[in-house]
Amino acid sequence: MNLVIIAILIPFAGTILGSAFVFFMKKEMTLQLQKMLLGFASGVMVAASVWSLLIPSMEMSVTDGWGKIIPTSVGFMLGIVFLLLIDYITPHLHINADAPEGIKSRLSKTAMLSLAVTIHNLPEGMAVGVVIAGALQNNVDLSLMGAVAMSLGIAIQNIPEGAIISMPMKAAGNSRLRSFIIGSLSGAVEPLGAVLMILLSNVISPVMPYMLSFAAGAMIYVVVEELIPEASQGEHSNLSTIGFSIGFVIMMIMDVVLG
Repeated sequence: MNLVIIAILIPFAGTILGSAFVFFMKKEMTLQLQKMLLGFASGVMVAASVWSLLIPSMEMSVTDGWGKIIPTSVGFMLGIVFLLLIDYITPHLHINADAPEGIKSRLSKTAMLSLAVTIHNLPEGMAVGVVIAGALQNNVDLSLMGAVAMSLGIAIQNIPEGAIISMPMKAAGNSRLRSFIIGSLSGAVEPLGAVLMILLSNVISPVMPYMLSFAAGAMIYVVVEELIPEASQGEHSNLSTIGFSIGFVIMMIMDVVLG
């Protein structure tokens, strides 16, 4: 049970740690560093989607051929559609963007920046919860150490993500403490998503392959729709590519060694 609690809370701790950078960094984060960190986060999420979610999803299938990949394919596309809908209806504003996305609202710039990061964190929490739920059911393709490995990987990429959200908050006129709190709370959805998946474990057990690939699809949507475009626009896009490579390799190694 201790491992379960650790796996649930580690990603949130990463966000809190990253948000705390606002107390130590006097100047706004440089564009080069933002590019590198966005690329790093993308690499971690892609590697986690492949090794921790999609591959186990296919390995759970008891059939061969088309029957082996249908649950994974369907779940993946449902995850994409789910995040597409969330992205469409939620008013949010991306860092360095001028116009908000989602339905029109009167929310402040600070609130919409927070919602943008919350959308990113939702599928990460769901992914951790689904892996934990499968491990608790003694599924041979999933383990608690595998869930911890995924949590560690997500926590590592949450550190720069927390900094990326808290620093612009301060630049927008918020105090350091308020910027820290907002940045930290943006990661609170992760343990909530994980706990929800665990509580629904008995319900999702028969469709575990679908749920694993669903979480993968949701994370890949965030990477392709949000992180990579933000990292690739303008100058220094090569730094985001380097960051992606580093994040991908670190997450791959952690999943294989610890999982």
